[in-house]
Amino acid sequence: MRFSVFDHQMMAKAIKLAEKGRFTTHPNPNVGCVITQGEAIVGHGYHIRAGGPHAEVHALRMAGEKALGATAYVTLEPCSHYGRTPPCAEGLIKAGVSRVICAMQDPNPQVSGNGIAILQEAGIEVQVGLLESEAERINRPFLKKMRTGLPWVQLKMAASLDGKTALSNGQSQWITSSQARADVQLYRAQSGAILSSSKTVIEDNASLNVRFSELSDEIQSLYPEGEVRQPLRVILDRQQNMTPELTTELRLFHTDGEVLVVSEQKNSQQKHIDLPELLAKLAREHNINHIWVEAGATLAASFIEQQLVDELVVYLAPKIMGTDGRGLVNLLGLTSMDQTIDLNIEQLTQVGPDIKLVATFKTSK
Repeated sequence: MRFSVFDHQMMAKAIKLAEKGRFTTHPNPNVGCVITQGEAIVGHGYHIRAGGPHAEVHALRMAGEKALGATAYVTLEPCSHYGRTPPCAEGLIKAGVSRVICAMQDPNPQVSGNGIAILQEAGIEVQVGLLESEAERINRPFLKKMRTGLPWVQLKMAASLDGKTALSNGQSQWITSSQARADVQLYRAQSGAILSSSKTVIEDNASLNVRFSELSDEIQSLYPEGEVRQPLRVILDRQQNMTPELTTELRLFHTDGEVLVVSEQKNSQQKHIDLPELLAKLAREHNINHIWVEAGATLAASFIEQQLVDELVVYLAPKIMGTDGRGLVNLLGLTSMDQTIDLNIEQLTQVGPDIKLVATFKTSK
């Protein structure tokens, strides 16, 4: 299927618009739309928040009568079902657009080709697949949940250059810089849930919330403070350390946002927290697409060993903390190099004085 240079430019603009919703649309996907007459943009918009008008609605409102005979560029197949808002496919038909270009088909079973079929039945020319990989990237959490029933998981860790997360006495605040901690706020703000352990929360007296004041000026200018959501904070408490006395003292319970404490799950052999089962439950019962994990060495190892991490985000500080410091990941029993866990480095940047490394896991040696 051939697309013009202009088509590419308009879809790139729609994707850029879609990205603006990444702090407010969860659990909905990020979607952008651009409407053109000839080579003039007559309407554009993006999905701003869950429950609000979709991208196509905003773009059609701006275009008005100029939508008649126009081309609509949409980053995701227009919806075809009645939810909290009417179907966008129907809106495009009523507006009289003549051509719709979608970056990708929606895997949501309530849509999944139905939106395209409705448009085509109305005599609208539909093309799919323009900048598809870019459109997939901005909706990785939504797409993974729709396709697998599991959320997209990012594991965050911070260490010194010699791979230590704390001194031998447990002191760890602060290894990384204020710039790195502000960068973490951006990840937190894009997630549906932040997951950690009671050990980490108790030792650091961590709030695990989104601090609006630490977000960039650009983000603060886009969203009023109350519109940037507070993710669900999921605390794993296998040893049941979160006593009523502690909950009155910990900052976690005195900051905005819901807290879910998960204690032991029982089976016939042992008491434990089944991580795959927990992730599936968070996706199913709490509608979570995206989990940001801030974990100590033991929980991090569990996520990695069970292949539950989609992306690893590591901040390395220009510090040496000594051989008796606490390690980054508690992985034991590796006796040969073919047992090591290999990574693909996707991104390597400097954040303040620190190095940020974003990586995925190689599936085969």
